[in-house]
Amino acid sequence: MIKRLLVAASAFALCTTGCVKEITSEERLERETQKSELKESLGAKDLQKIKCDDTSANLAKARNENKSETDRVNDYIELYESLKVRSAKFDEAMNRNPDLAYQEGSQELISAKEQCIQQVADVRLEFERYVRELVDVPTVQEIKGGATVTVARLDFGTLKQAIETLNPDDRESLLNRISNAEKKVEVKAEPRKKTK
Repeated sequence: MIKRLLVAASAFALCTTGCVKEITSEERLERETQKSELKESLGAKDLQKIKCDDTSANLAKARNENKSETDRVNDYIELYESLKVRSAKFDEAMNRNPDLAYQEGSQELISAKEQCIQQVADVRLEFERYVRELVDVPTVQEIKGGATVTVARLDFGTLKQAIETLNPDDRESLLNRISNAEKKVEVKAEPRKKTK
């Protein structure tokens, strides 16, 4: 009898300590919500430091026709992504704390946010127009060694990155056109002559 009680007690102890408590979906959601709320959202003072009206120098760099087209595309990518990040910070902060739009001095924040949105749109339009121009004419003819050869107008990898950054509706079509242009300028390795 004592053996049975000991076996039953040890079995009960194993079952109660070995069982994993399942948590409900509500408890899991509550945990995740608490974790995400721990992330610091930007306050009004932080948002006042974010400006999108200081892009004229970077935009002039991207427009500079004396630079190589690869450098210009890189400048556009950098500027466009920077503006998107700034605009996203406004969106995230105001979505997390809608009261920011109704506090004292909120008009300045709303104005700064609208300016960021407008700058993103303006730079995107100009950047996309330039990228499409490059996609339309991705190669040029050069004379090398008395022969005319087709060469890339700019680094195709950079141009592909620009298309990916813009992510237009016809992205696949644009990327295919660049791939076709790459095939035209691929230099076929000449077979080596055997030496005796």
